[in-house]
Amino acid sequence: MRKTCFIGCLLTILSSNLFAQKIEFQEYTLDNGLHVILHQDKTAPVITTSVMYHVGTKNENPNRTGFAHFFEHLLFEGTTNIPKGEWMKIVSGNGGYNNANTSVDRTYYYEVFPSNNLELALWMEADRLRQPVINQVGVDTQKEVVKEEKRLKMDNQPYGSLLAEVRKYLFTKHPYRWNIDGSMEHIDAATLADFQAFNKKFYVPNNAVLVVAGNFETQQAVDWIKKYFGPIKKSADPEKINATEDPITQTIQAKYEDPNIQIPAIVVGYRIPSMKTREARVLDLIAAILSDGKSSRLYKKIVDEKKMALQIGAFPVSQEDYGMYVIYGLPMGNNPTESILAEIDQEILKLQTELISERDYQKLQNAIDTDFVSRNSGVEKIAENLAKYYMLFGDVNLVNTEANIYRSITREEIREAAKKYLNANQRLLLNYIPKSN
Repeated sequence: MRKTCFIGCLLTILSSNLFAQKIEFQEYTLDNGLHVILHQDKTAPVITTSVMYHVGTKNENPNRTGFAHFFEHLLFEGTTNIPKGEWMKIVSGNGGYNNANTSVDRTYYYEVFPSNNLELALWMEADRLRQPVINQVGVDTQKEVVKEEKRLKMDNQPYGSLLAEVRKYLFTKHPYRWNIDGSMEHIDAATLADFQAFNKKFYVPNNAVLVVAGNFETQQAVDWIKKYFGPIKKSADPEKINATEDPITQTIQAKYEDPNIQIPAIVVGYRIPSMKTREARVLDLIAAILSDGKSSRLYKKIVDEKKMALQIGAFPVSQEDYGMYVIYGLPMGNNPTESILAEIDQEILKLQTELISERDYQKLQNAIDTDFVSRNSGVEKIAENLAKYYMLFGDVNLVNTEANIYRSITREEIREAAKKYLNANQRLLLNYIPKSN
């Protein structure tokens, strides 16, 4: 017992020390509007160089969807100085690796190199921003890549269309209503001029943030950033998305037939506030209460004790303008999806009418600390967080303070958020079933 207590106390102390560590950074803006964030960490001889562009699926023409994700691939085709097919070779040949990802709100590119290759990394990203090669050969190549990825990730993946279907019903005015992959018909119909215009509009310095994180000398980094990014010309600021959804006041009933599944799913979707709001963070904690781990309420009751479901989950989809809150269940045996929904509703009702216990509240507090350490474990993760907090939240220091916001959320706020946002007349009920023959 004493040994267990000692280890527990030690872990608590270590967690507290990690939680107390502040992530130091510097930020400034070049004359062309490019925002720069520097985070120095000399514990390992590596650097991460990344650029986040404020362009996602919500910025697309409704008749040309899928462009943001397409550009995630297209901008690896090469530049005026980097021939087609050479980008990856240069990175790997210098001991590094790179990747990119797209969301509804932004697109993110990054390289991780040994620290002696910082100048190379900055030059490559600046060249991609200044003079990417967007020609018909590259477009045609990436069309096939994107189509194959969509087939693997959505079309041939069990439950691969689940979130796309939720989007379609929760949003009717906002461009969040289409999926990140967009329409392959739109991509096929697009002209080379369409792609070039999209690049000219969104992939500009005043619509981007550059982050350098890791082992580097600050003044040298500042000089190289000025040298390579400074001469790039500023463009017109892209227009902001201004689409307001009407409140959902009655249950939306929908059905989707998935040819890749044999077990149906009950899917419940709610539209929730922007991830920048305190209420969205409260709903994050509600998701943890409902389905984070085997001791969570939904898992323990529906999967473990009653054995009604093979799988159960609740999770928020954090987005800049509006978020989504999704709960799903896969029934076990002959249990109907309606019975699983009834159990889910019982647990939501408890959250709406009762305060969670002090024990559960402390469990949340511990999880917040653990999550903070996990999300900032390494310069690669820190770099992306710094870019995200600047671009989507407008406050870089949230990398240090957001955990405190979560810790300040009260049990009463949890109850009130459940009462305000998780009501039957405000949701989508999606009957996600196997495709009939």
